[in-house]
Amino acid sequence: MPTSELFTPITLRGVTVRNRVWVAPMCQYSSVDGLPDDWHLVHLGSFARGGAGLVMTEAAAVVPEGRITPQDAGIWDDAQRDAWRRVVDFVHGQGATAAVQLAHAGRKASAARPWAEGQVASDAEGGWEPVGPSAEAFPGLRDPRALTVAEIEQVVEAFGAAAVRAVEAGFDVVEVHAAHGYLLHEFLSPLSNHRDDEYGGPFEHRARLLLDVVRRVRAAVGEEVPLLVRISATDWAEGGWDADSSVRLAGLLREAGVDLVDTSSGGNLRVDIPVEPGYQVPFAARIRAEAGIASGAVGLITEPKQANDVIAEGSADVVLLARELLRDPHWPLRAAHELGVEPGEGVDWPVQYRAGAAGW
Repeated sequence: MPTSELFTPITLRGVTVRNRVWVAPMCQYSSVDGLPDDWHLVHLGSFARGGAGLVMTEAAAVVPEGRITPQDAGIWDDAQRDAWRRVVDFVHGQGATAAVQLAHAGRKASAARPWAEGQVASDAEGGWEPVGPSAEAFPGLRDPRALTVAEIEQVVEAFGAAAVRAVEAGFDVVEVHAAHGYLLHEFLSPLSNHRDDEYGGPFEHRARLLLDVVRRVRAAVGEEVPLLVRISATDWAEGGWDADSSVRLAGLLREAGVDLVDTSSGGNLRVDIPVEPGYQVPFAARIRAEAGIASGAVGLITEPKQANDVIAEGSADVVLLARELLRDPHWPLRAAHELGVEPGEGVDWPVQYRAGAAGW
């Protein structure tokens, strides 16, 4: 028997990931013209070196207007595809699996970087008019215009084209971002989608865009590439998207060819969220149990035993860490040591760093 469930491999379609400590997408707001550069190589490479099983990029915009900020990374052209290949190659060289998150920011686009003054990127600062399901702004951000049906179809095609580039760049896994109040989540939630056409109103209409995107991406990447979808399990607001809707959606995603639901929450409204350690794990557990699909748990998972218990108790199939990895990029190595995992059992020290393991 394994000494730790956290450090057992997991296989999705044609890809086996060495362990279940995965790197969640973390925006860096540090690109020029959507290109990943040395910062992204070192940022993502450090997690692969540190023992993570799967390393996922930040949200990579599928079109220029799909960026959150003018400094976001993208994968809407071949130059970006080629720039990502260098990152992918290094991640692979450290024994980790490389994943890309495909995204469109919707009405939350043209924002300023978090450390800049103000919330909005003006036209002079490279900003633009955002788009969304409806002409209703996210509080504090620019007024969007509602997408036409023809433009919605173009969004679907943009996700498909980006998925092709992702495979060409060497990514092993593709994730579609449908969480945190960005475009696909905006269509899902009745609090941001006020359309009265085939993309608005009842659940089936609000879910149409995401399902169309998923089917297009699945066709683009083929049958061997694992496909993930990140969702916000709840808006944390009355009348909004909720956990019951997420379970229902997860079943439809499974039927459309999705292999794992990466389960987060919130982001579509400015609301108070009852944050505490592991506060989103119950959503992942429900999706796994009730929708019959693998799930990923994320959100204030910081301690090795806590992370291992999530897997061992069957609440999720993987855990995704973000801020904890910013504090300690070698968290998987430390976790393996604390959980009594021998080197080579789902994680190992790089040969250049093994002197650091001698004191443990």
